[in-house]
Amino acid sequence: MKSMRYVITGASRGIGYEFVQQLLERGDIVDAGVRTEEGRRRLEPLKHDCAGRLRVHALDVADGASVRDFADEVLLEPVDVLINNAGVPGLWCALTDVDYADVVRTFAVNALGPLRVTSALLPGLLRGRSRKVAYVTSRMGSLSSNSDGGAYAYRMSKVALNMGVRNLSNDLRAQGIVPVLLHPGWVKTDMGGPDAPLPPRDSVRGMLNVIDELRAEHSGRFFDYQGAEVPW
Repeated sequence: MKSMRYVITGASRGIGYEFVQQLLERGDIVDAGVRTEEGRRRLEPLKHDCAGRLRVHALDVADGASVRDFADEVLLEPVDVLINNAGVPGLWCALTDVDYADVVRTFAVNALGPLRVTSALLPGLLRGRSRKVAYVTSRMGSLSSNSDGGAYAYRMSKVALNMGVRNLSNDLRAQGIVPVLLHPGWVKTDMGGPDAPLPPRDSVRGMLNVIDELRAEHSGRFFDYQGAEVPW
């Protein structure tokens, strides 16, 4: 099978880094978006054995100019799959300790960032072979699953992302774009913490299986890394 071209945001650590590793291992082409020079350096070792299949680009999903520059570089070729992975946890705190500037920043990255990137890369997706867009969200953005409160910035930003993706599924259906929400599980990363039970490799392997099997009827739906549907 001919290699597919994936674009991944937030690609320098955790789940994003694991996406890059696994896609390169299976022979795909990856354009990785990273926010910092440190992130770029973290990906450099992966370039050694992939015969030019990894390209690393500067990208801050919360900055419109950065996204436009990223798109100018990425849109030189078609985009088969876009994985919107970049995200921040925000401050996990009680109502009385909410930092509203932090909430705004968390929304800018987690909810508006994926929308901004999708819009900018839409011409490349329309030229691609699969027209799939995956959004790494969280079960913490499920209204019906919220039984313990807290984490206002993170929860609310993921609810906003989930609604945005449902909107996109309606607006882009006629163009054959298939957007889907993915819950990665509680993963042992910097964000998930050392007590998380799930290794990044298992989470990403599962999410890639879900992405590989996506069809038009899955547009706008919410799945976990094992392919089970998550309640809204």
